Amino acid sequence: MIRRYMHKRERYFALLNDNRRIMPFDWGIGHLVKNSNGGDPRRILAEFARDTVENSEEFFATPDDIEYSIERRLFPASSAINPSDTKPTVRQTEVTAVTWQSVISTQSTENNTAVATFFPLNGDKDAAVIILPHWNARAGTYFDLCRVFNRVGISALRLTLPYHEERMLPDLERADHLVSPNIGRTLESVRQAVADTRAAVSFLKKEGYRRIGIVGTSIGSCVAFLSFVHDPRIDAAVFNHVSGYMADVVWHGLSTYHVKKGIEGHLTLDELREYWMPVSPMAYMKKLSYLKPRPQRYIYTKYDLSFPISLTLDTMRILRENDIKHSSVSLPCGHYTLGEKPWVYLDGFAIVSYLRKHLKNKKARI
Repeated sequence: MIRRYMHKRERYFALLNDNRRIMPFDWGIGHLVKNSNGGDPRRILAEFARDTVENSEEFFATPDDIEYSIERRLFPASSAINPSDTKPTVRQTEVTAVTWQSVISTQSTENNTAVATFFPLNGDKDAAVIILPHWNARAGTYFDLCRVFNRVGISALRLTLPYHEERMLPDLERADHLVSPNIGRTLESVRQAVADTRAAVSFLKKEGYRRIGIVGTSIGSCVAFLSFVHDPRIDAAVFNHVSGYMADVVWHGLSTYHVKKGIEGHLTLDELREYWMPVSPMAYMKKLSYLKPRPQRYIYTKYDLSFPISLTLDTMRILRENDIKHSSVSLPCGHYTLGEKPWVYLDGFAIVSYLRKHLKNKKARI
């Protein structure tokens, strides 16, 4: 009965004002290699995926000489306010924005400037948390979470994901280029998200922060995991929604039905899983098991139709089989209903309390 109710709510929220578009399929080889010489795209992608997983440190590397700009901005921006809107007057507030040139250069000029909103605690450089939003998160989301972290003595840096907000192409309403039927571009986009995250870590270190945590939601969870595995400077992590393979989420998830429709008829699930392995957490479980244990919490929902529970439980099983020390939290709601009361409060508590414990108390156990 609860499952039926939650699934109904999930479908309602997922398809509310649905503006998803089925994008055309493309191998996207040009996003990965400079010259394919007209080779078989299946062979090129398979070889690229295999080589990338084996050399993932190089694939996700970021340089040390990034230049950052810090400025005060009004939020929301005046250009984003519709003067003819009949709703009450929008109250603008000043926020601190950090920008830098993204390590990964894409075909979109707008997307090549990385942006983060900074919520620092004056004089306190003990701990900071990087927040990675969900797919198609709007500007201003997670600001409340940043302020909650401030209340418990932790600075926060909320990253704008590739192709989102001011990084979005002018003719798009959604961040469709982050995950799409363009196979190579999706690999490039997630790689860029990881590179931007690691650059955010570098920024916080340059600012003098001693301990750094990370929390990601949905696609942000995937990016956070990839960053956590490849950047030992991240001291603790929370992954909000859990799945091991990006391809399986796209194939079986409610939120990504339009991406699957663009791929079907061109690739099988097995092929897609192979090609997108470099940006799938499951590819790096062994690598994580060999690293020094760090605090990591996995939060998932029992009635999730976007990150189906079967995929989540399979990932949790692999964590146990590899003896990876971790904490887990299961909530009796779904992907979208997690944003509703009371679940959003329980989720927030599970996130903030865990990171506070492990970033502010050095003796805390995993």
